[in-house]
Amino acid sequence: MPQDQSDKIAKLYRMVMTDHTCPYGLKSKDLLQRHGFDVEDHHLTTRDETDAFMKKHGVDTTPQTFIDGERVGGYDALRIHFGLDKPDDEESETTYQPIIAIFGMAFLMALALSWYSFDTVFTLRAFEWFISLSMCLLAVQKLQDVEQFSTMFLNYDLLAQRWVPYGKVYPFGEAIAGILMTAGALTWISAPVAIFIGCIGAVSVIKAVYIDKRELKCACVGGASNVPLGFISLTENIMMFVMGFWILGKMFSS
Repeated sequence: MPQDQSDKIAKLYRMVMTDHTCPYGLKSKDLLQRHGFDVEDHHLTTRDETDAFMKKHGVDTTPQTFIDGERVGGYDALRIHFGLDKPDDEESETTYQPIIAIFGMAFLMALALSWYSFDTVFTLRAFEWFISLSMCLLAVQKLQDVEQFSTMFLNYDLLAQRWVPYGKVYPFGEAIAGILMTAGALTWISAPVAIFIGCIGAVSVIKAVYIDKRELKCACVGGASNVPLGFISLTENIMMFVMGFWILGKMFSS
């Protein structure tokens, strides 16, 4: 029979020392409580006590959670137990979460700037800011580890494969173009840069994904990403390409 709410008891063993409190222990306790468990919270207060506990139960890490006398495991295992995550052998290696976060933040920032500047969110400038801010945020991801980005970039970028330093130049070009576009300044620099890197990038993605049918990870959000190369990266490059021509046209028509 299912347990009554009052019978849902879990034993949690976690490190709580003078100079260290295990963050995963805190997260495990919170997760158990949010799922209606009364938590018997056992603190491991010394290194010796922790080592003895791990040796006794044949585990390599803490925290450890026990439910109905059965060991569930650490925080990750607890999330799987509650159906919040899939087991490692079922977990997909690809994710769009970084892209959703970046584009979502850029979109909201663009709307905020539009509201501040024009007292409305529905402006053409908001669309321009969305693209330029997206470029800036994507550049930040790449600039965190330029070496790793450039290595992943070499898997598919046609220019980088012919001139290797381009992989390290690219993030700076994207950042400069994005900043200048956001400011509406020095269009004669930002537009050609955006057009150039956007065009090369789009052609490279089309060849790698849609012609050669290769399954690659996209370097667009940095060298450690699990975002698949494809429509998202193609969209990023097309946005830069179109934005470059758009602001160039505005400059010559003004």
